[in-house]
Amino acid sequence: MKKIITSIFLIFISFNAFAHGPTPQKVEKSILINASPDKVWAIVKDFGGFQKWQPLITESKVEKKGEDTLRALTLKSGGKVVERLKSIDEAAMKLKYEIVEGAVPVADYNSFIVVAKGSNPNESSVTWVGRFYRVYKLNPPIPAGQDDETALKAVTEMYDAGLPALKKLAEAK
Repeated sequence: MKKIITSIFLIFISFNAFAHGPTPQKVEKSILINASPDKVWAIVKDFGGFQKWQPLITESKVEKKGEDTLRALTLKSGGKVVERLKSIDEAAMKLKYEIVEGAVPVADYNSFIVVAKGSNPNESSVTWVGRFYRVYKLNPPIPAGQDDETALKAVTEMYDAGLPALKKLAEAK
């Protein structure tokens, strides 16, 4: 009897191991900026001004739809992305948003950007965190361009382009 129960248990576990679907992904990047947190926060919280410090974006348009604030982005690559503002926390200097639709190889993308005080009054630390899945939600075989590596690469490129540009903009003012 123990052998039968053990066999059933092992079969159940092996099926579950293959039926898990995609693994959540995360990208977290930070940068130190030689500008006061208030100055950096004023740039970051301008939801409609994203193209001012994100070189991969050529245009940003904000519109209200009911209770939602949406940002339509035109990518340098020619694609479009629509993001929804989830919250702006003035006290914590934290902006949260999500991708609603668009030409990016991610699914269920949620992100936040937080500005914090640095080690001196004219220094800020900016952290940008994104959590998401690959586009293809089923188990292998995974179509090319819809895998974890493609999703990670796209988000990493966005953060690696945006944070230095934010630093340059904030330090120039």
